[in-house]
Amino acid sequence: MSPTTTPTPAPAAPSGKGAKRSLMSSLIDATALLRSSSFKEDSYAAAALPASELRALAELRALLATHADPISIWGVPLNPHPSPPPPADAAAVPAAAAAPADERADVVLLKFLRARDFRVRDAHAMLLRCAAWRAEFGADAVLDEDLGFKDLEGVVAYMHGWDREGHPVCYNAYGVFKDRDMYDRVFGDGERLARFLRWRVQVMERGVRALTLRPGGVNAIIQVTDLKDMPKRELRSASNQILSLFQDNYPEMVARKVFINVPWYFSVLFSMISPFLTERTKSKFVIAREGNVAETLYKFIRPELVPVQYGGLSRAGDLENGPPKPASEFTIKGGEKVFLEIDGIEVCAAISPFLCANALLSCIGNSRRHFQIIVGIFFFPILHSSNQRAFDTNKFRTQRAQRNHMS
Repeated sequence: MSPTTTPTPAPAAPSGKGAKRSLMSSLIDATALLRSSSFKEDSYAAAALPASELRALAELRALLATHADPISIWGVPLNPHPSPPPPADAAAVPAAAAAPADERADVVLLKFLRARDFRVRDAHAMLLRCAAWRAEFGADAVLDEDLGFKDLEGVVAYMHGWDREGHPVCYNAYGVFKDRDMYDRVFGDGERLARFLRWRVQVMERGVRALTLRPGGVNAIIQVTDLKDMPKRELRSASNQILSLFQDNYPEMVARKVFINVPWYFSVLFSMISPFLTERTKSKFVIAREGNVAETLYKFIRPELVPVQYGGLSRAGDLENGPPKPASEFTIKGGEKVFLEIDGIEVCAAISPFLCANALLSCIGNSRRHFQIIVGIFFFPILHSSNQRAFDTNKFRTQRAQRNHMS
């Protein structure tokens, strides 16, 4: 269920000579940048590439072809060599075919080219460093390792479901490390930190394994980062190392970054650095303050795939047996009464209230398994694009659901 409200223009800010911008204005502007509607995922289809990018791709292929040793990244061979010539007795043995081109190779090469703005030699150098790092780190085998962080699975960093366009979703939440004992156990010394970084790479490799890496396919993940209670100073070293690892070795692997439970100062900081970011980079960011998490995630991820701790219906282990049954989504106006018939519910069973994006739904059933839903809308100061949604705290109300005595 995803109740909606009609966007209305934000009230004009007072103008005047020498007037200073208010803190709220900064927050609105920063959030508008982070909620940009101009996002368009990059294409990997050759027909959609401009001539300059096609030339860069051909040049990078030619550079890689000069390497005698095979180069492979994420299981994709990037410089296939022709098959050996056929034997002299061609009549007895079928002629050997040339090594077929792997369409995934162009997807991988385009990721490195885009990370370096299509500067071919820079992309070539970056790709070689990545291949060397993967060999030294043992990245291809890390998925099979038990690194001893089972208690962090599903809590700190984990893949869970996919968005409405099929991108795998990676959730990150570091609030548990505000507990000093937990922090010391994971980051207490250099060896523990190195093991954690290896585990974090393992999670990323799971995400890459879920991609098709083909033109027209799913070629990037969605990243959801929960900033609630995150101990910024203590995690600075680990965060910097993770960021460096991923920037250098997983280029263009994130289609969209969604930040949730964002503190107020995050928007201010972003407004300060946004002039130095490209429009393409800014279009990938989405922000959600506390109280607006579920509504924001529902825009990109179906409710049955959003974890319960973020207002969704998906619990740990729900996806082990395949995709869940799609949830029904519909809009209910404030104060409206709706009757639903739900199959599979025992008579007189207790039904928990539904918590939706910006509405509280309570329901009570009778012997016929009909449920009366009464909605009380919560009006929050939700920011969307360049407009601010109107809100009125005087309209904040909830209603109790009364038992329906239908015979």
